[in-house]
Amino acid sequence: MSRSPLERSYGRAEETTALWARSFYFASRFLPPRKRRAVFALYDYCRHADNLVDARGDRPKAQVLADLTALGTLVRSIHAGDPPPGERWLALGDTLRRSEVPLAPLLELLEGVAMDLDDVAYPDFATLHRYCRLVAGGVGLMLGPVLGATSSRFREPGIGLGVAMQLTNVLRDVAEDLGAGRLYLPADELARFGLDRQILERRRATPEFVAFMRFQITRARALFAAADPVVGLFPRDGSRLTVRLLQRTYAGILDGIERLGYDVFRARAYVSGPRKLMILGRAVWSELPLPALFPSARSA
Repeated sequence: MSRSPLERSYGRAEETTALWARSFYFASRFLPPRKRRAVFALYDYCRHADNLVDARGDRPKAQVLADLTALGTLVRSIHAGDPPPGERWLALGDTLRRSEVPLAPLLELLEGVAMDLDDVAYPDFATLHRYCRLVAGGVGLMLGPVLGATSSRFREPGIGLGVAMQLTNVLRDVAEDLGAGRLYLPADELARFGLDRQILERRRATPEFVAFMRFQITRARALFAAADPVVGLFPRDGSRLTVRLLQRTYAGILDGIERLGYDVFRARAYVSGPRKLMILGRAVWSELPLPALFPSARSA
């Protein structure tokens, strides 16, 4: 039986998520079908925006900016309730119709990815934090309404979790980003540890670099800890478990960097399949209600 255009659009969004975001896709398996499809639609939008920049090839900056502007106009129209132009964006349109996803983070994402069109060299952590806030913190604001976080307490920890995850990506991908001509690490903090871009280009995990990475990992873990209250704001229909899995899987990348001896030039830190299953088991255990853990408590 042939699928409807809407079903094909959602199917395409799922394929994109499975291809580009394995940890995200793994965590989404525990969501109810409607929420899971909406998550795929939002990720597909974010990935499309990111790829306009990262997969630009030799297209000039002005052309990419024009594409981002056109995407912003499109998402404004869809968010206002206009029918999407063609099958490509039907899933996003359906998701925005069903959930109260705010427009601002959808547009701020475009502002964030546009920052990668210029020479990426950030003077301080405030600049890096702003970048993380735009490209990832806003994703939390998109997903919150879809997954059922309605509390006004959601905003700050929701943004904070996205920032922590993006900072983790930055620390994991130092070598890859250098190869692309990008250095997200704050210049003033590099200097504090006796480092600069020229030294990093040698791609050696020197004692100074190890000390710098330890400092950054401590910061990332503090950000994860500060965002921890967001988990309890989601319902127990798989949404809370999904957010907890994302939190712990990304935090597990920091453990992977440590297992490499902080030598992110030698290999790319990741969370293996067995470790993901271990994280899943612990997450499921933590989500079990008290009576399930201690049956005798029912009759106490």
